[in-house]
Amino acid sequence: MSAATNLPLAQLRFWDTTVGKKAVMAVTGFILFCFIVGHLLGNLQIYEPPEKINHYSELLKSMPSLLWGTRIILLVSVVLHIWASFALWLLQRAARPVSYVKKVNAHSTYASRTMMWSGPIILAFVIYHLLNFTFGTVHPGGPFDEHNVYNNVVTGFQFWPSSAFYIIAMIMLCYHLYHGLWSMFQSLGYSHPVYTPWIQRGAKIAAILIAAGYISIPVSVLAGFIKPV
Repeated sequence: MSAATNLPLAQLRFWDTTVGKKAVMAVTGFILFCFIVGHLLGNLQIYEPPEKINHYSELLKSMPSLLWGTRIILLVSVVLHIWASFALWLLQRAARPVSYVKKVNAHSTYASRTMMWSGPIILAFVIYHLLNFTFGTVHPGGPFDEHNVYNNVVTGFQFWPSSAFYIIAMIMLCYHLYHGLWSMFQSLGYSHPVYTPWIQRGAKIAAILIAAGYISIPVSVLAGFIKPV
């Protein structure tokens, strides 16, 4: 049992409790989900003429306060999300120090069982993705031009190992989003035998659509539907 749970109730801070940690995960998860959706909408401009996504990139760079403010919020959200996830895992482990003789996953989904390792895979991908497409320090597809986002994306995905890693990460993101979205409602107290199945279905549909949108880009590049200019 953790030290926090041995404290008198009056001395417990909100984030020291299991409910508090779940709330932190839910709120930060929602912030990250909003970014994922917004980022996808921006990325899908790759299907339009090259100047569209290049202008979009220049527009973001012309607002450094907004850009860096968003980055700071995302960084804080990621750190808190990872902290809450790890803290909850430690609490769960402490509650059952002896492993099951035979573990039966009767009430869990594949998505929920992969949350602890899908998260690190996604984090590793995000780091590589930033180095590849944002900073250009790791861009195996060819020369990186900070003013030509369109070509950076296309040439980056023409290097098939990068595309393969991207697709695998997006599949992991799909599972992560599916479990995270519907469990977020439970963490915030929205749980009902009638509504929860609908929330789960909605979470699954949203996760699949988001992952499919992201995956469509490297697939289109590899298939030759999107070409550099």
